[in-house]
Order: sequence, then C-alpha cells, then structure tokens
Amino acid sequence: MDEPAIRVTDLHRGYGDFEAVAGVSFEVGAGELFALLGTNGAGKTTTLETLEGFQAASSGTVRVLGHDPYRERRAVRPQIGIMLQEGGFFADLTVAETVGHWRGFTRRPRGRDETLALAGLADRAGVRVRQLSGGQKRRLDLALALLGRPRVLFLDEPTAGMDPEARHATWRIVRDVVAGGTTVLLTTHYLEEAERLADRLAMMHRGRIALTGTVADVLAGHGDRIVFTLPAALPAAALPPLPGGGPPGITVDGGGAVVTYAVTGARLQHALHALLRWADERDLALEGLQARSASLEDVFLRTAEGAAL
Repeated sequence: MDEPAIRVTDLHRGYGDFEAVAGVSFEVGAGELFALLGTNGAGKTTTLETLEGFQAASSGTVRVLGHDPYRERRAVRPQIGIMLQEGGFFADLTVAETVGHWRGFTRRPRGRDETLALAGLADRAGVRVRQLSGGQKRRLDLALALLGRPRVLFLDEPTAGMDPEARHATWRIVRDVVAGGTTVLLTTHYLEEAERLADRLAMMHRGRIALTGTVADVLAGHGDRIVFTLPAALPAAALPPLPGGGPPGITVDGGGAVVTYAVTGARLQHALHALLRWADERDLALEGLQARSASLEDVFLRTAEGAAL
C-alpha cells in the first residue's frame, strides 16, 4: 500500500495550559484533496501550521511525504506549496516581476509565463501589485504556491475576497492541480467550496475531530431537510410528527419563525406527503416550503452546537 502523503497520529499542541489540538489523527492519500474544516478556535489553523513545519507538535507524530515537517524542513520544504491566508508582496512590483523574483528562491520553478497562465493572471502580468483587486492578489498567492511544482499543496482560505466568477475559476485551477497528482489540504469557511472540491474531509471542534469521511458519508448521517415558515397564530406545539423526522427545530429571524425537520433514512417523500396532507386538512399555507438534502452548513452548525460530538 502506498504511503499517505500526510499522516497525523494523535497530534497534541498546547500553549501553556491551553490545549489547542487535543489528539487529532487523519491521513491524506497521494493525489487526494482533503478539507480540514472547523468552528472558530477548533484548532485547524494550529494543525495546519504544524503540518507546514512552522511549529512542532507537543506530542504525537506528524509526517508529510514521510518526513517530520518541523525537524526535517530541508527535506520537506522544496516539495510543498503553501498559500497562507494573507501573503506579503512588494506593492510597486508588477505581477510578472513578483513571480520572477520568487523564482529565484524556488528549486525547479515553473516558467514565469506558465505560472501566470496557470493562475489566470497572464493578462495582468504588467500590472503593479497594488493595483490588483483582493481576489487577484489571492490568485497571485496561488501562483507562488504552485511555482515549485509541489507534491503537497496547503491552501488556507484560498478564495477569500473573490467574487463568484473568480471563485469558480480558482476551483477549476485546484481541480486541475489535483488531477495532475498533487495532494491538497484545504481549509476554508466557504462550505460549498469543500463540498464541491473535497474527496474527503474532517470537521474539528474544540481541538478534536468531530467527524470525518467522504462528503457523501458525512451528509448521509445528517438526513434530509424540510423547511418552511411557521404559519401565523399556529403554536409550535401543534406541528405534527413526521415519518423519519424527530421534533422540529424552530429558529426566529426577521421573516418570522422558521421550522426545520431533519428526516433520516429514505423517508423524505413520505414525510413531505404527510406534512402537505396535514396542512391541507387545516387549510394552512406553508410559506417558503423547501425539501432538500442536508448540506455541509447543516453539519457545521450541528457540530458547532456540539451535536456531532
């Protein structure tokens, strides 16, 4: 069996009395895109920085391409690419000059023009960095992370600040990189991004992994959703039980009270039929009625509430 590109075993990382990472284990196979998600303060950034070699584990083992990324940095660093949340550029250099300058620090770099084309920046080559939009600067960050033809690529919030068109273009670039055999570890707050790109994912909460698996596996355990606005003057206690559904959740926003049923198993059609029949018998209009599969946002919110632990 091939050695995984990334292996994390019982990783602990503490700062004084605070343990940011409390026993995390996962593997990422070669050529796989793995999304590491988590609530604020969950420990994903600390985990990522340990994998990138910026800090050592307090205990446990971390291996990237078979090496300890902190103690064997010289062996690891030329083989990885890192796209941080914020990059630092010389504002008065052009995009082409920035890539050319960075090539001098990179072993076996791609050509300048190839790198710009890969990141979709060929038409911005002569533009000064300070004139780039926030999304274009993120594309320049990605270009530099890909410059050394990395075997493992770390992407930390790669599409932050991008408009939808630029975000989808960046997703295409990442898919092409993975198709070329590069292993990618992604962290993102755009849950749709993880849902679209990831082969597998792990979701962290309070320093531990709350759940892990393929996107399909993770979503399958959280059921389908039926959502609608609670009819005026109808008490929540009057809502019916549904086949495959537990007690409904009620949330209040500016548009009124929103009812959400989580329906497990292959019961969505039966549950929806029962709900509509109940509403017809009472001559009730269910405004905003939606029936949909669970999303990563649903899973994330349940994890944040501790329901997945």
